Amino acid sequence: MPSDTSAPSTSPTAGYRGLLRNREFAGLYAGFTLTVAASTLSGFALGTLVNHRTNSPFLTAVSMYGATFATVLGALTLMSVADGKRPRRTLVALQCVSLVGVAAQAVPGLPLAARFGLLLVLGFLQSLGTGTRMGLLAEVVPDSTYALARSLMNITSGGMAVLGYATGAVLLRYLSPQEVFVAAAALTGAGSVIVAATVRERSIRPTSRPGLRRTWKTNIALFSHSGQRALLLNLWVPNGLVVGCEALFISYAPEHAGAFLAAGSAGMLLGDLTVGRLLTAGQRRRCAFPLRLLLAVPYLLFVLHPPVPVATAAVCIASAGFAATLPLQEQLLELTPDPVRGQVQGVESAGRMTWQGIGAAVAGGVAQHSTPATAITAVAAVSVAITVLSRPFVVRARAVRVETAEVRADPR
Repeated sequence: MPSDTSAPSTSPTAGYRGLLRNREFAGLYAGFTLTVAASTLSGFALGTLVNHRTNSPFLTAVSMYGATFATVLGALTLMSVADGKRPRRTLVALQCVSLVGVAAQAVPGLPLAARFGLLLVLGFLQSLGTGTRMGLLAEVVPDSTYALARSLMNITSGGMAVLGYATGAVLLRYLSPQEVFVAAAALTGAGSVIVAATVRERSIRPTSRPGLRRTWKTNIALFSHSGQRALLLNLWVPNGLVVGCEALFISYAPEHAGAFLAAGSAGMLLGDLTVGRLLTAGQRRRCAFPLRLLLAVPYLLFVLHPPVPVATAAVCIASAGFAATLPLQEQLLELTPDPVRGQVQGVESAGRMTWQGIGAAVAGGVAQHSTPATAITAVAAVSVAITVLSRPFVVRARAVRVETAEVRADPR
C-alpha cells in the first residue's frame, strides 16, 4: 500500500519523466491513454447519434454515460479477478473483448436497443479492466510514487477527454458517427497491443481463487468499515450528480456542447495537476471539502441561462473540483489491506462510474419534464447539499485512518 503520499521536491515534469522511464508503467499509461481517447470518441458519437434519432434529453444522457450502470455488476460479481494470478493476461483479454464491442457500434442501422445492450457489456468489462489496471499499477511503481502515478493518469484522463471531445466535434462535421466508432475501435486495439508488448505477467498477492464468493467476502468487509463507507459515499455521489449536469450539455446547447465538454475536461486536468503535484498530502486533505463544493456550485448559474462564454468558464472552474477524488482515494488506500487493493480500487471506480450513470439518468429524467437548465441547477444543488451533510462522516473517517496507522505502527 502506498506509504508516501507527500509531494516530492522535484519538479512535476521531472517526476513524470522519471515515471515514464519505467517501461511497464509507460505501457500501462499508454494503454490507458488510448482507452480514454477511444471511450471519449465513442461516447460523443453515440450521444450525437441518439440525439439525432430521438431528440430525447433522457436517452441522449443515458447513451453518453449508460455504460457506467453496468460497472456495478463487475464490482458485485467478478472484481476479485483484479487481484488474480495473471492480471496482464486478464487486462489484455478484457481490452480485446471491448474492441469487439466498440467495433460493433460501427455497424450501420444497428437498432438503438442493441446499442444500449453493447453499452452494458462495455461497462461491465470496463469495471473489471480498471480494477486490474490499478492493481497492476500498484505492483509496477514503487509505493513512494503511487500517488504521483495516479495523478498523472488523472491528468491524462482530463487531457485526452479535452482532445477527444474537441476531435469528436470536428470529426462529426465531416464523418458519420459510424466512422467515428471505427476510429475509436482502432485506438482500443492499439492500447491492447501496447499493454501486451510492454507489461510483464506478475501475481498480485492472490489469497484464493477469484470468483463470486471471494468478491462478496471482500465487498462485505469493505462496506462494514465505517471509514471506507464514508469515503466511498463522497467519491461516488457528488461526482455522479455533477456528471449528470454534463450529460445535458448536448440537450442544453447542441451547437456548443463540444466546447462545454472540452472546457470541463480542461478544468479537470488543471485541478488534478495542481492538487496531485503541487500540494502535499496534508494540503490535499484540507482542500478536499472546498473542492467538492467547487465541483457543483458554478452549475447553479445555469438557472440564469448565462451567455455561452460565462457558462463555459463556469464549467471549467467547476470541473477543477473533480481533483477532490485524489485525496479521498489516498485515504481509502490507507485503510485498505494490501492483498485486496486491486479489488477495492475497482469497486471504488465502478461505484463512481455507476453513480455517473445514475446522475445522467436523474438529470435526463428531470430535463424530460422541465428544461435542461432547470435540471442542471437542481442536480447541482443536490450535490452541494450531500457534500455539506456528509462532511462530518468524512472527518470521522480521517480519524479512523489515523487510528489504523497507529495500530500498524505499534501492533502491540
